[in-house]
Order: sequence, then C-alpha cells, then structure tokens
Amino acid sequence: MTLTSSSLPTTTAPRPELDVYLPQQDTQLLIDTLRSRGVAGARVLDLCTGSGAIAIAAARAGATEVTAVDASAEAVAYARQAAAEAGVRIEVAHGDLRRHRGRYDVVTCNPPYVPTPPESEAALHPAGPSHAWDAGLDGRAVLDPLCAHVPDLLVPGGTLVLVHSEFADEEASLRALRAGGLTAEVVAERVIPFGPVLSARAGWMEEIGMLERNRRIERLVAIVAVAPGESGPAGGSA
Repeated sequence: MTLTSSSLPTTTAPRPELDVYLPQQDTQLLIDTLRSRGVAGARVLDLCTGSGAIAIAAARAGATEVTAVDASAEAVAYARQAAAEAGVRIEVAHGDLRRHRGRYDVVTCNPPYVPTPPESEAALHPAGPSHAWDAGLDGRAVLDPLCAHVPDLLVPGGTLVLVHSEFADEEASLRALRAGGLTAEVVAERVIPFGPVLSARAGWMEEIGMLERNRRIERLVAIVAVAPGESGPAGGSA
C-alpha cells in the first residue's frame, strides 16, 4: 500500500486551542519522501509525532510496527485517538526523544526547528503549540540532540527521514549525521510562504541577519540519512 496525501488532515494554520501540531507543508514533504522510498515491512519510529499523521501514514503504507513518540501529553492522546479513528495499530508513547531506546528500520522526525527570540513579547510568539516549533536562537535545540542520538536508533542499513527549514541550517544537520557514521543528503525541497510564526518573527530575523529584507518565503528540506550495513525492509537490516 502506498502513502496518499488525500488521507491526511489538512490545515493552513496552527490551532491555538490545541496543544498539538497539526499537519502542515513540512508534514506533507516528509510523507512524500517516505512515499518515494516505501516502508512496507519496516519497523518505524516517528519522533515528535504531534497529531500522529506521519505514523498513521506509515502504518497505512504497510509498516509492520509503528511507534510514535511526543513530549506533549495532549499530542499523545490526540495521536492515539487519530490512530483509532484511522483503524491502524500504533504504539504511542509519551517521552523525550533523547531517552527513547530501540532499533528501527526507519526513523522519521518533523522536529521543532523555528529560530526563537529570547524576548517574551506576545507579538513574537503567536498562540498555539509553541513546543512544536520553538527551537532556540538557531533553531537547533532539538535537531542537535536528535542528530547525535539517531545512529543509536537505527538497525544496520536503517534510514532516517528528517524535515526542517533552511533557517535551522541543513548543512549543520548533514555534518552531524555524517559525524555519527551515516550517509546523509538532502533529497527534496519545497519553497512555501511564511506561516504565522515566521511572519511574526520576520522583523527579528532581519535584525539579526538571518533573513534578507522583505523576504517572506522559506525553503523546507527533506534529509535522508542511512546507517552503514546491509539494508532490508525499507532500508533496514535483512
């Protein structure tokens, strides 16, 4: 079975009343990348699962086992309910990705990656599940520990599929993953207009030199990293 974008819920903006990250363009880019590679027969771990959309899509695509992890208790409850309504079996766990253990054929992650100003004024922090996008001054508060930990989560030949914005420095991700012994490359890109969060922070990003004046588009990247060893289902060990 192949992944289909039509099975995903869609939204154009965060929902302030929910402490859950709902599917956006970055979700779709990761799903499309998974679709191009396939996950049939694989053990899949989806980190920072949010709504569970990626985990659900992997299960529908034929993954034999899917585990979804999020640090938000509300996201965990939401993902469990979404999986039940979708009629798929997924284990959803509440926890920190840095403490998760196990070995998987495929690890997916759409982490928080938006550069975050230290100032607390409300104009810089739109309402919504900020834990799902705020990621420190350089956007790498979650990406750095993720890249360091993911080699321990992959079987030989296993695959990481990761998505984030250009503003979180894809070259830093590639260097970190390669330093961990993985081969890593950007396999897909998508240019999209700024959403509410980046729009609110555009002036600050211009001031610190992170953003060209009057530019209001961002480039999303999908990174695939592969662990050394013989590959089996969807890149995992045979």
